[in-house]
Amino acid sequence: MSILLLAGSPSLNSRSSGLLKFIGNKLNLLGYSTKTVTIRDIPAEPLLHANIKDESLSEALNTVNVVDAIVLATPIYKAAYSGLLKVFLDVLPQNGLENKYILPVGSGGSAHHTLALDYGLRPVLTSLSAKNILPSIYALDAHFQVDKDGAGATITDDLTERINNGVERLHEHLLALQRNKSIHFNHIQFSNIKYSV
Repeated sequence: MSILLLAGSPSLNSRSSGLLKFIGNKLNLLGYSTKTVTIRDIPAEPLLHANIKDESLSEALNTVNVVDAIVLATPIYKAAYSGLLKVFLDVLPQNGLENKYILPVGSGGSAHHTLALDYGLRPVLTSLSAKNILPSIYALDAHFQVDKDGAGATITDDLTERINNGVERLHEHLLALQRNKSIHFNHIQFSNIKYSV
C-alpha cells in the first residue's frame, strides 16, 4: 500500500516538512512505500493557472490519485493552513480525495491555533470527498527542532507519543482496507437466483 507525503510549506527547510519526514520514516519502518510531493517544487505559473497539462503538476496530481493514504503537512499562519496548500487543493478534482485516508499535520508557534487544522482544513478536505480524515496532529514549534539540513528532528516525548498514535491509527485503517481488498465476491447472475413468495 502506498502513502503520499504532501509538503505544503513554502519554506525550504520548514518545521512542518521536518515533521513529515519524521512521520514518513516511521511509516517506512512499518513497511509502507511512501512518495513525497513538495508543493513548493511545482512551478508557480502552472499551479496558479491550474494548468494540469504541465508535467510537474500532472505528475503530482496523478500521485494523489493512485495512493491509498495521504499525510499532509502545513505550517499554520495566522490561524490558517498555508496558501500554497490551498492552491494545490484547488487544482484537485471535486472527488480527488475519495476513498483515501488523510492524516493532517500542522506546525505553529502558538497553542491558540491548535484547532486550525480541524476548523480550517478539514472542511476543505471533506469538500474533496475525503471521508476518512484521521484526527489531526498539531505541533508547537517549541516541541521539536528540525536539523539544519532537514534530514532529522529532535522531538519532545509528548509530541512523539501523539505522532506514534497518529501513525498507528493510519496503520490500522490501512490494514483493514487491505483485508477488505482481499475479499472477493463471486457475481451471481440475476437469472440464477431462485426465490419463492
